[in-house]
Amino acid sequence: MANITDVAKLAGVSHQTVSRVLNDAAVRPATRARVDAAIRELNYRPSSAARALVTRKSNAIGLIATGAPLYGPSSTMLAFNEAARSAGYQVTIASMTSVDRTAMVSAVEVLLRQRVEALVLIVADVAAFDAIEGLEIGVPLVTAESSGREGFLSVSIDQFAGARLAVRHLVELGHRRILHARGPDWSVDAAERERGWRAELEASGLPVTPPLVGSWLANSGYAIGTELTRTGAVGARAATAIFSANDQMAIGLLHALADAGLRVPRDVSVVGFDDIPESVHYSPPLTTVRQDFADLGARMMETLLQVLDGRPPFEPVHATPELIVRASTAPVIPLPNREVNA
Repeated sequence: MANITDVAKLAGVSHQTVSRVLNDAAVRPATRARVDAAIRELNYRPSSAARALVTRKSNAIGLIATGAPLYGPSSTMLAFNEAARSAGYQVTIASMTSVDRTAMVSAVEVLLRQRVEALVLIVADVAAFDAIEGLEIGVPLVTAESSGREGFLSVSIDQFAGARLAVRHLVELGHRRILHARGPDWSVDAAERERGWRAELEASGLPVTPPLVGSWLANSGYAIGTELTRTGAVGARAATAIFSANDQMAIGLLHALADAGLRVPRDVSVVGFDDIPESVHYSPPLTTVRQDFADLGARMMETLLQVLDGRPPFEPVHATPELIVRASTAPVIPLPNREVNA
């Protein structure tokens, strides 16, 4: 038997738009026609509960966040909250440190009991998307998901494109062996940044070596840098550049390289990702990829308002990041000059 979610999917509108049609509320004629056609095709018979949904407008949005308070997700949450308040909505946040289906279902149920009109998912863990996939939520859902996974209405900053910008910058400086300090395996953004690193190296005909996996934290960047210098994997006769998956790991790399007597950028160039406020004060100031989180929050709220108005966009929204060049990157010095001037 068809339900209201089936009608919304067939008509290409939100759950609440179907409810408005059922309650004879204000809906654009073209949208109403699509919903009516879907109802007839599915032979849908609305329940009394479905008819009542539209009468309980709450101007509330539920936001689900998972994991540690990392800079990117935290900045996105703050930006979305500000955009939502500007649009006259209140945001209720459900946070969890671990992600599984039971915890995700519980968070969704808690928010729905508060009569939220929509849900927003801002998470770093791929398991969160696996946990929520297939749930019948009954309200619009917008995610900050960068991989373009099917089944979700996503608004994000293009992590893949940002990584390609970082690596292309290094290639244009003459670097031919570029390593990658990767984020953790569970992270959607880390996977997209690694994919961009690989794609740019392959497009340039350069070798791709296995990335070294970190935890997003500076101490993991330091551990990676210590291992690279211990094994001689970086320096004049080895890799001359490192693309770090985030700025926190980059500061650990800079520390480890300095401890080993390597100079940045003379011996090794380093690029980070995120442009956290501290990155301009690193030693040397860090070349990085800037993400505009204020713009991302505004885009997410704009998309959500479109969905609530019955005008869902059918393509993911990807904002473009920006390369910020500072003193941690420089052209490769030819090897003879390195040896003479060492």
